[in-house]
Amino acid sequence: MSFTGEVKSEIINLTTMETEKISELSGIIHNSNISETGIRIHSENNAAIRHIFSLVKEIYKINPKITVRRGYNYNKNYIYILEITSKANEILKDLGIKDGNNVLNIPKSYIIDDESLIRNYIKGVFLMCGSINDPKKSRYHLEFLVSTSEYSEYLSDLLNKFELNSKVLKRDNKYMVYMKEAEKIGDFLRIVGATKSLLYYEDIRIYRDHKNMTNRLNNCEQANVERTIATANEQVKDIETIMNAGGLALLDPKEQIIANYRLKYKEASLVELSDIISLETGQKLTKSGVNHRMKKIKMLAQRIREKQN
Repeated sequence: MSFTGEVKSEIINLTTMETEKISELSGIIHNSNISETGIRIHSENNAAIRHIFSLVKEIYKINPKITVRRGYNYNKNYIYILEITSKANEILKDLGIKDGNNVLNIPKSYIIDDESLIRNYIKGVFLMCGSINDPKKSRYHLEFLVSTSEYSEYLSDLLNKFELNSKVLKRDNKYMVYMKEAEKIGDFLRIVGATKSLLYYEDIRIYRDHKNMTNRLNNCEQANVERTIATANEQVKDIETIMNAGGLALLDPKEQIIANYRLKYKEASLVELSDIISLETGQKLTKSGVNHRMKKIKMLAQRIREKQN
């Protein structure tokens, strides 16, 4: 089962009050096919369809029709279709989806009257049109694919009441409400009550973050080594330019010491070079002192090159 399927299977088993079930069912049916003949709900998740069947039966005392057919996608998964024809108009009005004969673009306000109702409404929407990447297999990504621009903005606003930083993007003839921040996706799982999935998600996220941090540190260390070697090579070239032009006698005694040690330890950093000189000469020399003398050597080498050109 996919990670999305695991999350959906987990949240449908949560215990909720009747008002919360109504909000959840509103989110489900609002993202289904609504026509004059009734309501059709499609899903590849058998457990989700059975859950929706139970909600409708419990709240409205009817038995929706369920049919199964092969899908047309590459995997040819089974598609489960739940149809509501009896009391369809009454159900749509009760769920805040229909006002008179008009299907509303966004549900009536009483469906999301408090935080608990909002959580369950979002849960219902996720069951119908939500998906979330397995953090172990791909990048962090959670999305809802909805039909209209108005509804996408509405759903994004609901999510952002919990500071999830969701965004909206047009995709073909639909609209995608999505999140890409790992921490926010973890917060979403907490909001809909997917505790087991959240623990799995956070374990993978911590592992990946630690691995990425280690890689960054290694890359940073490698880059520092490469910069140290490149700088040392430039300094050796400067010293060789001076030697070819007239020898190290062109330098003052302190700079001659630095030049000789640089030629002897060609890949040492300035810190390492200062430690070596301090140890072998018995005279304390800091990194800044080495750097200062190297700058003078570089200036002399540049003047020599300018005259040669």
